[in-house]
Amino acid sequence: MKAPKAPDVTSDINVTPMVDVMLVLLIIFMVITPMLTKGVNVDMAKTRNPIAMKDADKEDAILVAITRNGQIFLSPGNKQITTEELAPKIRDLQTNKLDKTVYVKADARAKYERVTDVVDTLRSAGVDQLGLITEQVAQDRPVRPAGQ
Repeated sequence: MKAPKAPDVTSDINVTPMVDVMLVLLIIFMVITPMLTKGVNVDMAKTRNPIAMKDADKEDAILVAITRNGQIFLSPGNKQITTEELAPKIRDLQTNKLDKTVYVKADARAKYERVTDVVDTLRSAGVDQLGLITEQVAQDRPVRPAGQ
């Protein structure tokens, strides 16, 4: 009787498990990424010289978003509110906070009147520090090579 022979050793790389893991990670990132945005997505006004506001990305930052059709959303919580509800809610959120800055993110096509109403309401609520969040315009200058 002849002994069974073991199959030949293959030196090829089996990429199927790696592809499976990568596809699962891709799906996870596709699902998680929209949840990472803070507040409502608005098409912000563009400016050439913005000032970086790193504190606006903090988890407990107070952010007021104004959409194109004039709706107001308050974060944290991302809740839609009216102008009348804004002042008391801002006062509640600012109690026991060291950073009293309120950030306003308005759509570039929102009515100017609506934005000024929100800013006036924030000022009447006692907000001294106000940050207006904008987006930087892409630089369209040609890049010169070094030494010229």
